[in-house]
Amino acid sequence: MPRPIHYIYSRPGKSVGTYDHQLIVDHPDLKIMLMEGYDGEPLRIEGEAAVEPGASLLWFVFPGAWHDIGRFHLADGTFTGWYTNLCTPVKMEGDTWSSTDLFLDHWMTPDGLHVWLDEDELLGAIDAGHVSEEMQRFIEKERAFIQSNLDVGSWPPPIALEFRLEDARDLLAP
Repeated sequence: MPRPIHYIYSRPGKSVGTYDHQLIVDHPDLKIMLMEGYDGEPLRIEGEAAVEPGASLLWFVFPGAWHDIGRFHLADGTFTGWYTNLCTPVKMEGDTWSSTDLFLDHWMTPDGLHVWLDEDELLGAIDAGHVSEEMQRFIEKERAFIQSNLDVGSWPPPIALEFRLEDARDLLAP
């Protein structure tokens, strides 16, 4: 049964965002959330629209992992790609969840083109003292894990490849 999740997302040295999602899959090793009607700023990656106001986003959360994966769409439902967000493992306290952004992200289009994002933001956060040496090691380890999977063609994980917006909406239907 879907339930609302209030997600608090902080960025060291920057803002704290609060987002409302519907938890539609709740397994011990996988949570899938749906956000309908994105109301943030448009996001362009490598010159192409990745997400825009009114869009729907799917978030794949793997408890204990140092990343989550977004499946991004435009407002008309067009799938644009997978956004891997390096972050602290999500803390789940009832219907309020929280995580801290670790700046570095990865983008992959449906045709397999991919790029690491925000490396400059990570370096700036390190220089400003917002990212400890210990946290840098976690970031480096997670990046290496994701990159090794990219190198052998196994990123993103199958669930993020196969589970579509339509599947999420079907789970919400009465």
